[in-house]
Amino acid sequence: MKIILVMAVTVDGKIAQNQAHFPDWTSQEDKEFFKEFSKKHKVVLMGENTFKTLKKPLLGRLNVVFSEKNLQDYENVLYVSGKVEEVVKDLEARGYKSAVLGGGAYLNSQFLKAGLIDEIFLTIEPLVFGKGISLFIESFLLQLELIEFKKLNNSSVLLGYKVIK
Repeated sequence: MKIILVMAVTVDGKIAQNQAHFPDWTSQEDKEFFKEFSKKHKVVLMGENTFKTLKKPLLGRLNVVFSEKNLQDYENVLYVSGKVEEVVKDLEARGYKSAVLGGGAYLNSQFLKAGLIDEIFLTIEPLVFGKGISLFIESFLLQLELIEFKKLNNSSVLLGYKVIK
């Protein structure tokens, strides 16, 4: 199963100021990219804290939420726990071929440690948070190959990378 990490980051590499920070700081163009891209892949993987920052589950996609508890019952939300490898195998058994990994930093790190991230798409937004949550919570040395570059608006760019395994 192909796993594609898709995140918006500030110029200083932050994905949020804190765990409760609602992702309303990204450009409209980034929001449109994420919506269309994730609908194409039909599955969005996210941690409990990321899910809690959303006003409602993402429509038109299976929302896979890594959590030890069911937060609220929704039709298009699957709560999972355990190893990320096992969750991916289960999704493959359900017929899914790819998924978007939408954070947060802890879950991003778990997928990277397991060697499951195939591509990374980052929207670089023209902001600096200084302090905040980074893309990953651990140190990694990861080699990437640029596969896409697109200017989204006058200030935001989208970078797509293939993970060299």
